[in-house]
Amino acid sequence: MSTPEGGALDLSIMDSDVVKRVLAGETALFEIFMRRYNQRLYRAIRAILGDDSEVEQAMQETYFLAYTHLSQFAEKAKFSTWLTKIAIHEALRRLRSRARFVGIDSLAESEKGSRMLISKEHTPEQIALNNELKNLLESAVERLPESYRSVLVLRDVEGMDTAETSECLDISEETVKVRLHRARAMMRKQLYKSAGISQPELFSFQKPRCDRVVAAVLKRICDGDILNGIS
Repeated sequence: MSTPEGGALDLSIMDSDVVKRVLAGETALFEIFMRRYNQRLYRAIRAILGDDSEVEQAMQETYFLAYTHLSQFAEKAKFSTWLTKIAIHEALRRLRSRARFVGIDSLAESEKGSRMLISKEHTPEQIALNNELKNLLESAVERLPESYRSVLVLRDVEGMDTAETSECLDISEETVKVRLHRARAMMRKQLYKSAGISQPELFSFQKPRCDRVVAAVLKRICDGDILNGIS
């Protein structure tokens, strides 16, 4: 597996150039994508799955799928959009799989219980995020139906525009606008005001978790380095 000259990643390299160089054999540069988009993918996947229980696994699978299909990336869309779309499809696949085995009613109860258990754990990351107002806002987002939650997170938290959100979720731009309007109504504008925090701080993906995902994906790539076998 190739490594960058000098061992330090140049995070200023444009996505299109990273794609070309990875396909040309500099596979270690794929780490740039993980460092660059871990936060976005975490938010997008968590918005669909509803809790942390599967998010990191889904992120790792997303990156591995992107790596193994990198030659299929067409520059008609932004790489970030292409990658986010893979993440959303993976999250939805896991959600459908979960529903098949559990059933919708029991799923709702189990997710509720999972959130309660997770909230009682006191990891260093959760302690760092233990801000009452931020927790209130995150809880309000989590209570939204998945279809509204995913639109709200991509548009308001992640800052994606309507067209990109539409492409990632495979819905029309008009549907994005309608769902966003309804999601904001459900959230109630006053909740944002009373929270008094910056929205980009929501569901932050802390560095230890970022490092863990990067290490797992790079190990999986190194073990097989299957890109070289892709036509």
